[in-house]
Amino acid sequence: MNDPGATTAVADVTERAARVRAAARNNAEWCDAVCRAHGLRSDFGGGAWASPRRTPPLYPDAVTLTHRLGTSADAAAELLSRIDTASPGCSVKDSFACLDLTSAGFEVLFEAQWIHRPAQAPATALVRPMAWDVVATPGDLSDWAAAWGAEPGDYGPFQPELLADDATHFLRARPADTDPSASPSTSTSTSTSTSTSGTILAGAIATLSGEVVGLSNVFTAPGAADAGIEPRDTWAGCLSAVTARWPGLPVVGYESGDDLVAAVANGFRPVGPLRVWWHAAARPDTGRGRTGVTEGT
Repeated sequence: MNDPGATTAVADVTERAARVRAAARNNAEWCDAVCRAHGLRSDFGGGAWASPRRTPPLYPDAVTLTHRLGTSADAAAELLSRIDTASPGCSVKDSFACLDLTSAGFEVLFEAQWIHRPAQAPATALVRPMAWDVVATPGDLSDWAAAWGAEPGDYGPFQPELLADDATHFLRARPADTDPSASPSTSTSTSTSTSTSGTILAGAIATLSGEVVGLSNVFTAPGAADAGIEPRDTWAGCLSAVTARWPGLPVVGYESGDDLVAAVANGFRPVGPLRVWWHAAARPDTGRGRTGVTEGT
């Protein structure tokens, strides 16, 4: 007789593995879009996405798409042969935390958890309503990047060419309309806006691929605390905006630390570990500006 508990456990492991694969693929497609916006050609194949030329700052040079790369030293060596390991700063996103690249001179930069939120997850209460919309112009993107942590007037790694990518959406949150006659839906709007007015309180990047929406670079601007906005509020508002725009699709990404706590509080479930390997003489900044490698998503 079959053990119902064992059957359920196997089904759960299988489901989690599928969700990790979907999240890793989504993340790799986002990294590919960033590279294309910088004029770099990368490719999918051999169980991984990889760029033969060094990627933009904060972005990995390879993202693994199958755990099988961790079962063969030859497969791992083949992956490394597809990227520029001679340049300082080379990194590999080990999506299944199964590689050992120490013999090739790499060290673990950080570890995190892939996260998944089912499409049918209940909506999160918006304690601090914000007006969310989609950035549409280079000027607004520059403002978004500055709120994210880039130098004023700079785009960071986010080139304006990304605005033309149908799969990429830069989400921003500004103070909700205080006009009592305004529709309550303004607090979760995801309309496209060309306005440059209003303080950006929070933001994120949504990437559509396959049957999932990926969230990366989720941030709460430093000045948002003055308005009582915390990371948990950012995640709640962002998810409300995403589910309004793409109803019926699960949301994926990866996080660690306080952002992982905030994501879980808003209906996400950790589904598997990942690890980023780094090959360099000096470690990079691991503050908010690191999100390309850590969430790049």
